[in-house]
Amino acid sequence: MQSRFRSDRRLTVRMGVTLFLLGLLYVAFVAALIVLLKSWVLVVVIAAAVLAAQYWFSDRIALFAMHGRVVEREEYPELHAVVDRLCAIADMPKPVVAVSSMDMPNAFATGRNPDNAVVCVTTGLLRRLEPAELEGVLAHELSHVAHKDVAVITVASFLGVIAGLVVRFAFYSELFGGRGRKDQNTLAVFAMVMGVSAAVYAISFLLIRALSRYRELAADRAAALLTG
Repeated sequence: MQSRFRSDRRLTVRMGVTLFLLGLLYVAFVAALIVLLKSWVLVVVIAAAVLAAQYWFSDRIALFAMHGRVVEREEYPELHAVVDRLCAIADMPKPVVAVSSMDMPNAFATGRNPDNAVVCVTTGLLRRLEPAELEGVLAHELSHVAHKDVAVITVASFLGVIAGLVVRFAFYSELFGGRGRKDQNTLAVFAMVMGVSAAVYAISFLLIRALSRYRELAADRAAALLTG
């Protein structure tokens, strides 16, 4: 379903290019790991498991990291009222509403699609902002959901996560640590895995940063146009 948030072709193009480049990087990364570790089954299983977990449970992971919890209308009626009004204006499904107990003023949206989205605000934000300011912040977050760039960032960050996990795995796995197998070849493979993982993490970070700056400006513009 198309919402009334103003579409942004430049954002769509940037998201497409970012996902394409990350896809190429992902294929190269997996291929390099298969060559180095000589176990395509292990690499594919780990990569698929992490991608599935991050895609399906990104909202829960984000809420846990931010100490957030889902709140009902009875607890925060004014917050729900603002979200209801904005969703009605934007003609989009209402996301799950959550509140974080953190004092730092902040808000974020997460979820794999508009039908499975979460919008979370901190108690510090609720305490500091006037109703009109809160509406602007929530419209900004809802525009992320409507433009689907929340899902794109979730998928894009997967590569950095898997690269970090590979580095940890290299440290703790028996492949590099146990049973007297610390020969020169093993150390060389270890160094190459670390180097490839570090390079992949750095490149994926730069690609995500290039997208993130524009998506924030696009969300500001869409929220301003929606709310007036």
